[in-house]
This record gives sequence, structure tokens and C-alpha cells, in this order.
Amino acid sequence: MTQYTVEKLGHRGDGLIRSADATWAIPKILPGEIVEINHGRLQQIITPSPDRISAFCKHYESCGGCKFQHWRAEPYAAWKRGLLLEALKTRNIKTEVDALVDAHGNGRRRVTLHVREQQGKWQAGFMEPKSHDLCAIDDCPVMVPALGNSSTIAAAFGPNLGACDVSVTAADNGLDVAIKAERKIVLRRLGAMNDIVRNHGILRLSVNGETHTSLADPMVTMGKASVTLPLQSFLQATQLGEATLGALVCENLTKSKSVADLFCGLGSFTFRLAEKTKVTAIDADRFAIKCLDAAARTTQSLKPITAQARDLFRAPLIATELREFDAVVFDPPRAGAEAQAQQLAKSTVKRVVAIACDIGNFTRDAAILIAGGYKLRRVTPVDQFKWTAHLEMVGVFERS
Repeated sequence: MTQYTVEKLGHRGDGLIRSADATWAIPKILPGEIVEINHGRLQQIITPSPDRISAFCKHYESCGGCKFQHWRAEPYAAWKRGLLLEALKTRNIKTEVDALVDAHGNGRRRVTLHVREQQGKWQAGFMEPKSHDLCAIDDCPVMVPALGNSSTIAAAFGPNLGACDVSVTAADNGLDVAIKAERKIVLRRLGAMNDIVRNHGILRLSVNGETHTSLADPMVTMGKASVTLPLQSFLQATQLGEATLGALVCENLTKSKSVADLFCGLGSFTFRLAEKTKVTAIDADRFAIKCLDAAARTTQSLKPITAQARDLFRAPLIATELREFDAVVFDPPRAGAEAQAQQLAKSTVKRVVAIACDIGNFTRDAAILIAGGYKLRRVTPVDQFKWTAHLEMVGVFERS
């Protein structure tokens, strides 16, 4: 075994250690620490960093869910903001970058737990770091209190469905549970499944994309609207994260008269924007669009909302279609919005607000907009997935 000094953290948050003939990425170590390594595995920390603190979760050492509970808040925030600064510098994009905004709030309202059989007992949890071994948990302090019993709920499905992944969402009116399993539900197990639903107050249970039990539609609040949550539809991880992103979008589009909300999902921005301006909401998820449209029709005191299903990856709004809008907001999946950014670069839209959850794809799309005549006025990094390496950002672009 040999001692090494941790050089820095990589983009995924692992500590980088280099020797003459190898480079290792080791989780949960900090820059400057002296550590003992054996065949690429951490044996012990010889000299801890002065920025190291005690983790608040009892499962932290073996759980692969969080990466940074052992790091003081200030250097953690500086490192995370630094990821964005470095990516912008690589693209030679100069702009103002705000301080990191903490959007954890009361915790995450969605969780996916792995269910596996261990020593004859069905348990639920997350995988250990860089492993397929299950770290069984009985609670998770980064989740909202409504999900406090989610590991018990998830494990209860093991005897009926075998190894599976159980996603639990805390909607406004109760729990929505969606399961991916190799086994199908057989008739003799229906009673046991219904007992789980009844005992844990589950609103809706779906297995492999099909609804098994539905006692009520899960509902989520977006602005002034109450929206039905479709099966497996996108939802921001925390309520504060959604509110923070929504506030940043709205404050940068206060003077807009007609806005296109692209990759709109269920309308977390649509309904907030529609309190003051006309909105056209577009997304490929037809079920999300249907729910958005239904909520728009029943919510009072909003400007007109037009909801449209369209695959913006394959059929982005072209420059001529964008003429009717003086502003656009887009919040695509991790792959970014390259095709739509290319069309915006050809358009006359005055202001664009871009939300992203992947730094590399954000800077790629930003470079396209800048080449088309936009200036990136500012970027705000938002920490919705706290204690992980994931970062979201909001960029504001204007035509000169």
C-alpha cells in the first residue's frame, strides 16, 4: 500500500490521484488529503482536509447516493460553481456567473430505490459507490418527510415482483409509485399488492408503465394551477428547485408579451409566466401536454395558454415560426437543445432564457446562440441536487 496526495476533484466529484503509471478516481475524498491506496481502492485517510466535516446521514459511508456530505458548504459551493466557470472558459464564453443558489429546500420529492433480496430478506436502497452491491437503507435525510417510509414501501414489493426498481413521488395529495420489474403481476399476488397500496396510502401504483391501481390522480401545484401528474412524467426534484427556476425565468421575461415555453413538461414555467403574458407551451410528451391543457382550462386569472405536442428534437420551431414570439424559454432533457438553438440563432427573438442540467450541452447551445448574434448576459447556477455533482443553470441571452 502506498500513500498519495489527492490532486483535485474531477467533474463527477471523485478525488483524482495520479502515480507514474495510473490515475485513480476515488469517491468521498478531498483535494489535498493524504490517503492510502491499495490496488485503486481507498484504505484510509492519513491526513484529512481541514474542510472535511462529519456526514449527517448514517448510511453515507456505504451509500452511493450522495457524494459531498463530508465537505464544508463554502468550498463545496465554490467547486460546483467552478465547474460552470471552467466549461464557459473552455468555450471562450465571457459572462457574469452568479453565486450558487441552494435549492434543496425541504428535500427531494422523488426517489428511485433498488429492491434486492439479501440473506433471505427483501431490502431497498441505493447502490454502493461504483458498485452493483445494494446499500440497504431505512431512511434518507435528503428526501422530503412524505418519503420517509419509501424504503419500507419499496421493499414490500420484492416478494411479489422480485428484484425491481421502485420510484416514489410525493405529490400534493399523496404518493405515486411506479415500478420497473422483470416479473409480471400474477393473479395470486393481486391481493398482496392491493394490501401494500392500502396500508401505505398510495394514490396510484403502476408496474412497467401500466396502471395497476388508481385511487386518485396525483396532483402537483405549478404557479396557480393544480396539474395532474401523468405516469413517469418529468418533475423537478425539489419544490424549491422548481420555484427557484421559475422565479429566474419570470424575472428575466417581465416585459415579454408573447413567450414560447419549449420542452415545457407539465408547465412549471408556463403557469407562472401566464400570470402576466401569453404563452405557447410545447413538449413531445403528449400526456404532459394533455394535463397542462386541462389545468390551463380550469385555472382562473391567467393569460391565454396554447398547449401543443411536438418533438422539438426532430422538429424544432423554425425561424419563421418563432417570429410571433418576443421571448423563448427552453428547458430540455440532459441532451440539450442543439437543433432548437440553431433555429433560434437564425430568428429575430429578442430574449432567450435557457435552463439546462448538463454543463457541456449548455455551453454548446450557448455557443450556437452567441454565434447567431445573442449575448449571454448572465448565468445562475442552481443546486437542486445538493451533495452531488449534478448542477442546473439558467442563462439569459439577448440580441444586441
